[in-house]
Amino acid sequence: MLLVPALPAGGLKSWRRDERIALMAMESPLPVRNGVNATRLRLPHNGAWATVAEYLLERFGHVDPEGILRRFDNQEIVGLGGVPLDRQTPMGEHEFIWYYRSLPVETPIPFEAKILHQDEHLLVVDKPHFLPTTPGGRFIQESALVRLRNQTGIDDLVPMHRLDRATAGVILFAVNPETRGAYQMLFERREISKRYKAVVALQPGPGLETGRVLQPNGEHSLVKDTTQLHDLLGQMPLIYENRMSKVKGQLRSIVEDGAPNAKTFIDVESVGYSTGHHAGLEVALMDLKPHSGKTHQLRVHLASLGLGIINDAFYPRLWDLAPDDYQRPLQLLAHTISFTDPLSGIERSFSSAQQLAEAPAA
Repeated sequence: MLLVPALPAGGLKSWRRDERIALMAMESPLPVRNGVNATRLRLPHNGAWATVAEYLLERFGHVDPEGILRRFDNQEIVGLGGVPLDRQTPMGEHEFIWYYRSLPVETPIPFEAKILHQDEHLLVVDKPHFLPTTPGGRFIQESALVRLRNQTGIDDLVPMHRLDRATAGVILFAVNPETRGAYQMLFERREISKRYKAVVALQPGPGLETGRVLQPNGEHSLVKDTTQLHDLLGQMPLIYENRMSKVKGQLRSIVEDGAPNAKTFIDVESVGYSTGHHAGLEVALMDLKPHSGKTHQLRVHLASLGLGIINDAFYPRLWDLAPDDYQRPLQLLAHTISFTDPLSGIERSFSSAQQLAEAPAA
């Protein structure tokens, strides 16, 4: 008889969440190196491979087969507890292995994250546009986390939330693993207040389309004109909500039918003319407060209203080619984060010193 372990009270979803938490808590036997964690790989339970080396060569051998074997010979691939593996280590002996990735050559991102606050528990930074929060893909050393680990010497530093690479603004990092959970619970309980600033175009133009965000059927409704946009601004402030979901296999979200699961407070701070890259363009500076945390929520909500953020390469349309243009950053800024400190009980608030280049002149 097949025995299946009982699921927790929350069912399958709760079990998967608990498993993710357990995996995250699993301590790496290899230390942080050059600000980067060792990569953890879970090995399959069964298959046609007699050894771990055979499995890795089949999966990654197209990249550098000799390099993989050399890592085994140099004891650079380890299992739980730091046990080194060799070319003959059989499959099934280890469930997880750890190793250091070969880092790509990276083009430096010419902007720096500014530290706003640092104590024994918390590090707060003001992240620039174009710098990713965490390493991934072609950005490893050129990420806020790795840069800050190398700058401060704090290997345990981890972000408690993330900003898109295109978005600038305030991010909280946990310094002390023993107190990290207290701050993470603030996010779990939605006891963190976030305010964003965004600049939207009130006139159409290249990269300044107005209209609704991509719909499930792939169609757009680009019908907003200047009069309609001004009428919409006159209805502010408002609470805007809809139903959003991520596009499978893409880093984008769409609007779909159904009960709302994303809500944003939207208000207008000022209207005028840009003096930035789009000098003379009529724009509005928006004040945004998300009440939920869906992927690209603010970008989708503004685009859905016909108020697409200036220089947004994803919404309302996905640009065919979106290389970094340092003269045209996404006009979205995570301006302020406020919360009650769970350790001291003190009310805390941190604000970005950055300005959005296309904001209307004061």
